[in-house]
Amino acid sequence: MRMGEMPRMGLRFGLISRRIMTSTIPGHDAPPERTAVPSNFASEPGIPAAEKPPVGNPPAHPIVDRSGDAAFLDDFLEKSASAMSRFAQEPSFAERMVEIADAITMSLASGGKLMVAGNGGSAADAQHISGEFTARLMYDRRPLAAVALTTDSSGMTAISNDYGYEHVFSRQILALGRPGDVFLGITTSGRSPNIRRAFAAARAVGLVTIALLGEGEGGLDDCDLVLRAPSGWTPIVQQIHITAAHIICGLVERHLCPPGIA
Repeated sequence: MRMGEMPRMGLRFGLISRRIMTSTIPGHDAPPERTAVPSNFASEPGIPAAEKPPVGNPPAHPIVDRSGDAAFLDDFLEKSASAMSRFAQEPSFAERMVEIADAITMSLASGGKLMVAGNGGSAADAQHISGEFTARLMYDRRPLAAVALTTDSSGMTAISNDYGYEHVFSRQILALGRPGDVFLGITTSGRSPNIRRAFAAARAVGLVTIALLGEGEGGLDDCDLVLRAPSGWTPIVQQIHITAAHIICGLVERHLCPPGIA
């Protein structure tokens, strides 16, 4: 390359770069207008009507009717307070939580582990509960063995794809569970097929089975321990479940890692 060529190449590159950059800088080329969803996509066969996106652009300022907000808030909080009051005052709930905590304590003290699973919000609860055991809840102490069966995306999608979603937890239990471990299944309805199948697998392996359910939900009475939240409304049931889980974890923590000597 001869002297003098490099500056010209640099200048040419700079001009090209400037053209590219200015196409995305406000004040230069205007960004393209937002395009509506193609009408042929909204009519795509196999997509349920409730899941089809609206055709066209949404209104810039949607009209919100707030006339029922106060009544909704009052009703929700009243139901929440009523269920929590009943949960706190009826001795049977405290007795069942102590029984569950004792079962988990015995398993962990013998080298076992806690396995937790659920769907949707209950899947988040499963991870929340597991995290309280492996990290800490009330104070610093050694980690306690617990695993949520809702976190291994590769394993879950492989099982679901090859065998069906109803097997997503049961195959993990068959692979990882050992006699004396504890399986805690969370289902507000009591009807989740993958949780029911997971309980069957847990019993086959020799795990202690514990269910957190909603009020009046049957079909899982063959579990070793069952706690039914005093509500049939999913949002309130989930509130009771995580409160119960915190209490149970706190009891296990105190039993295995007493404050001051953990």
